Amino acid sequence: MSIFVSSDYKKGGMLVKNTQDINPEALHVTLKTIATIHTPYESKFGVPRQSGVVTQLESRIVFEPEFRNKDALRGIEGYDYLWLIWSFSEAIRADWSPTVRPPRLGGNVRRGVFATRSPFRPNPLALSSVRLLRVEDDPEYGSVLIVDGADMMDGTPIYDIKPYLPFTDSHPNARAGFAEKVIDEQLQVNFPTALLEKLPQHLRAGAVAMLAQNPIPHYQKKTERVYGVAFGGYDIRFRVAEQVAIVEDVVENGSSDCL
Repeated sequence: MSIFVSSDYKKGGMLVKNTQDINPEALHVTLKTIATIHTPYESKFGVPRQSGVVTQLESRIVFEPEFRNKDALRGIEGYDYLWLIWSFSEAIRADWSPTVRPPRLGGNVRRGVFATRSPFRPNPLALSSVRLLRVEDDPEYGSVLIVDGADMMDGTPIYDIKPYLPFTDSHPNARAGFAEKVIDEQLQVNFPTALLEKLPQHLRAGAVAMLAQNPIPHYQKKTERVYGVAFGGYDIRFRVAEQVAIVEDVVENGSSDCL
């Protein structure tokens, strides 16, 4: 039922309604998790800053039992890319701030939350574009989407999936605010062969690409500090000096459930 009150007013020739006029059920929506994505990224540290940046890794989208219906995916193979609407599940807070400090600006400059892609938002929702590689039939999980270019932690809940339409979703000449003025320089990666071969073959190219994106915060400048990133069941320990990511060690961490 819609509730109408006398607080409507006109602005610019348009009738603007107070939120009290909206169907109350639309003001407080409960989202259902339709699927979970499985990626090699075990923690926030190391996850690419944007989707489509690291394309050397495959991720699996597994639907919840309620949504394991092939009819829901009918025709999806006709699209090269998909939009994923998902949850910043590791950044949920009880309150929110109107400004945030984007890491790309060194963590010291504040911008409006709605002018950034910060995970700390009034509603912890995210949007990513991934490439659909194929649909696999799994005997236990039904139809599973295999994608690349994901920028999501392993186990992230997905709320919706929509096809990417290049004729309306792509705007190559659009301005990009402060983001276009801050260039993320790719690191060279020194990954000794003996250490790289500790990783399974399907993770090696992705591990190098992940490190090349320089996962450490821009404000961290200590060249002697060794960082550890949990990746696909392994801890990759590295440091950064003179624009080179230098891998010091690779050890198994026991998280065998990751890709």
